[in-house]
Amino acid sequence: MTTLAIIGAGPGLGLSVARRFGREGFSVALVARDAAKLDRLAAGLRDEGVTAAGFVADARDRAALTAALDRAAADLGPVEVLQYSPVPAREFMKPTLETTADDLVGPLEMSVLGPAAAVRHVLPGMRELGRGTVLFPNGGSAVRPRDAVTGTSVAFAAESAYARLLHEALAPEGIHVAQLIIPLGIGGGEPDHDPDALAQRLWELHVERGEFRTFVRPLG
Repeated sequence: MTTLAIIGAGPGLGLSVARRFGREGFSVALVARDAAKLDRLAAGLRDEGVTAAGFVADARDRAALTAALDRAAADLGPVEVLQYSPVPAREFMKPTLETTADDLVGPLEMSVLGPAAAVRHVLPGMRELGRGTVLFPNGGSAVRPRDAVTGTSVAFAAESAYARLLHEALAPEGIHVAQLIIPLGIGGGEPDHDPDALAQRLWELHVERGEFRTFVRPLG
């Protein structure tokens, strides 16, 4: 049995993705900062017949993040699929002219250094398996920067560049890297932005192994 590791797991998209992959026989490692929340999510998944466990780590703490991934692989099986989707902090979202250099440190730690550490850490296991998938769900600001969310726009753009380069470098090894752009955010009454619908899209990206970037719908 191999593992789906979700960094930034929560009760919305993370839970839906866990259920979708769990139905296909994946073990699920839920990684986030809140131990109590992780315990509840993992218990609920186990009640549904999914092998799941929580592992506490802050995505901005690279040592804690890689240690959590080590525990997940040891407890549940090698990580075949990594989803990197922590929710950006509110303080990352300031207008451009109010954003200082210091304000960009947190977003870059979360959206660039975090995924770089996580991906590099799981790559040896994926190579040993001979397959793997890395999923990057992102908001529309990853491809169309917005003044109101400058920190996230800058960091998501850098994450997108890194992820695309990974896609190109790892494809010959049978490791697929895919980005799903979610323009309107998760939920909000739009059927194609419902967490379960997005989880299905992410499953399809894992299975179909097509282009790097997919849009839930065209940017308006």
